[in-house]
Amino acid sequence: MAKKQETLTAKERTKKALMAGVWGLLTNVILFVAKLMIGLLSGSVSIMADAINSLSDTASSVLTLIGFKIAAKPADPEHPYGHERFEYISGLFVSLIITYVGFQFLHSSIEKIIDPENIALSPIIFLVLVFSIALKVIQGRMYKRTAKMIDSETLHATAKDSYNDVYTTFAVLLSASVEWLTGWRVDGYIGFLLALYILYSGVMMLREFVYELLGSRPTVEQIQAMEEQLNGYTKILGYHDLLVHNYGPNQRFASVHVEVDDRLDLNEAHKIMDIIEKDFKKSLGVELVCHLDPVPVDNENYQEILNELKKIINETAEGLKIHDFRMIHKGQILQFDVVVPEGTRLSDEELERMMRIQIEKRVGEYHLDITFDHNYLLF
Repeated sequence: MAKKQETLTAKERTKKALMAGVWGLLTNVILFVAKLMIGLLSGSVSIMADAINSLSDTASSVLTLIGFKIAAKPADPEHPYGHERFEYISGLFVSLIITYVGFQFLHSSIEKIIDPENIALSPIIFLVLVFSIALKVIQGRMYKRTAKMIDSETLHATAKDSYNDVYTTFAVLLSASVEWLTGWRVDGYIGFLLALYILYSGVMMLREFVYELLGSRPTVEQIQAMEEQLNGYTKILGYHDLLVHNYGPNQRFASVHVEVDDRLDLNEAHKIMDIIEKDFKKSLGVELVCHLDPVPVDNENYQEILNELKKIINETAEGLKIHDFRMIHKGQILQFDVVVPEGTRLSDEELERMMRIQIEKRVGEYHLDITFDHNYLLF
């Protein structure tokens, strides 16, 4: 996570987001009015489509402002984790608007292809379109810079939409230029392609925000940052079973199992867990809860059985990992978890049957208590 993000308070983050939203609203209104006027004057369906796209961007800016305003509300008894997920809800509505507009463009473009009309062109049209492209580039860079600064998926999506508008307006400019120079009536076809592009962008953005609301997997960068943090603690033996819950850009909660030497004093082990949890909050902005797993490192019998189990599990299927190994009830029961990577073709029942055969043959006759993990991030 960037240092800038770490120093921003929730109030500062909201302020920057609202400033970006206001700037986007003003520029989109200007572009809509300018494109609408030249679209009506020229009779170009592709320019009109681009104008309505700017109108949808205006609505998106309003929704973004509302979303950030509500997301900034503090936690309350009904929403103990805050309201930051409303930022994703506003992004979802923006995606729906873009998708709807895409369908409308598609219908208008098909009508224009079936019944083409001449477009009244003038130098002012080209100047407005070039101005539109330049303003959208500036807008996209502003959104992208702010999104990175405050870690906002909504603004990242809005930045992407701004750059998409650069490409669509350039296509409109190309369409007008072709018709002006050659007389070919390509306006409806260009509008059709733009409609497909807008539809695709809307559906992809819709997919991303639905994933966020459902609870998506952390990014590779976030997982790597957590790994690096955990790898830096010399007093722990290992870690596994990381679970991350996202309630908004600044509301991330996680839990992880941390392995320590069972000879450690309980107070000392607890102190280590406290340090890890505080470090995660300070450096990564994550509310972490550590589950303590004591490991009997000086028990030779334990280590011999564990090493043999690792060999058996590695031979059973590629990518399998073991953790939380325990010998309970005076060593009569072997209890452990097996992490099963995505793509493993064997079922849990098949894996367990194969392991039991080899364990009985190579380790001895024990009662086995095996748990198969499929919801891991680290192992």
